[in-house]
Amino acid sequence: MQLIDLPNLDRLVALRRDIHAHPELAYQEHRTAEQVAATLESWGIAVTRGIGKTGVVATLSNGAGRRAISLRADMDALPLQEENTMPHRSRHDGRMHACGHDGHTVMLLAAAYHLHATRQFDGTVNFIFQPAEEDGAGALAMVEDGLFERFPCDAIFGMHNWPGLAVGTFVAEPGGREASCSVFTITVRGKGGHVGTPHVTTEALLAVAQIATQIQHIVARNVAPTDPAVVSITRLEAGTAFNVIPDSAWLGGSVRTYDEHVLLRIEQRLRDIAAHVARSYECDMEFVFTREMPAVINDPAETARCRRIVKDWLGEPALVALPPLMTSEDFSFMLNRRPGCYVLIGNGNDEHRQQDAALGPCALHNPHYDFNDALIPLGASFWVRLVEDYLPIHK
Repeated sequence: MQLIDLPNLDRLVALRRDIHAHPELAYQEHRTAEQVAATLESWGIAVTRGIGKTGVVATLSNGAGRRAISLRADMDALPLQEENTMPHRSRHDGRMHACGHDGHTVMLLAAAYHLHATRQFDGTVNFIFQPAEEDGAGALAMVEDGLFERFPCDAIFGMHNWPGLAVGTFVAEPGGREASCSVFTITVRGKGGHVGTPHVTTEALLAVAQIATQIQHIVARNVAPTDPAVVSITRLEAGTAFNVIPDSAWLGGSVRTYDEHVLLRIEQRLRDIAAHVARSYECDMEFVFTREMPAVINDPAETARCRRIVKDWLGEPALVALPPLMTSEDFSFMLNRRPGCYVLIGNGNDEHRQQDAALGPCALHNPHYDFNDALIPLGASFWVRLVEDYLPIHK
């Protein structure tokens, strides 16, 4: 496996582990953003801070080429308590890099270092370090802050690690890859009272419980089996005491799908179920449905480019097929503006973890997760090959 030369690999690994030890949540990535910007500037790469609040964009040009490519990494962590005990575990309770954004950031930094040192491309590369992927739509914030007007590009690419896929494997598939994300809340208001006199109340809590039960039938009976869709209830709140029937209750959840018609059908069924059940309990109902992000749709031509690069570099077995995922990713806001591809890179099966390893591949968003540092030169090598392919030097 031919990898790019990274004489500073030990320092890059140390940086990744330092970022892991100091996780920052959405739009709070001040320390991480400054580390990224200062590192790039120390190499002589131009940097712009504060794009989309805490985002960083670095620009590197070479030759006279007018084409431009953008590469994106995410920087934020999750509100999760880390359960690892390795030296670089999170030093902040309730915050953890449990999705590998620390590794994504350093893979892109490594690529920037090599491209700046070798300059085997003709055109412009924009290195995008995005905030708030987990919660806050940082990609949209950067787009609305003029990302593509201030840093024009012809195509954009993102990459995410995937536990369970072998190191040295990649997923690059055209079309829909990650589902759209919508959230809903249903609030029911009735008339509370003493638990000993339920006959003079109208029970909002029972109505919400019935609504929760009926919601489970939407995908099974209102969506075609061939259309991927997920409706999950993730929150339910009511009441303050054991001897008080509450006068209000609410539940909330998430909807994931790829098809707009399916999404509209689910939204209507949620509204209808909530309204009819609330009415049957003589309660009022408020329904709120919010589309948070669209689906990730990979451009066929740019996906074919990524596949060819992996195949020519590592061989056909390095290309792994995965079905479309029901997770969501705000990189979709960038892909909606420019063609590109969202690639997955195998994070292995926990063979990199010397201690605290859970059985099997430790999943993303798990308190035992840790990014595999072997991916730093591997992911950076893919980025470099992609840039050199997209912006070739014509001799």
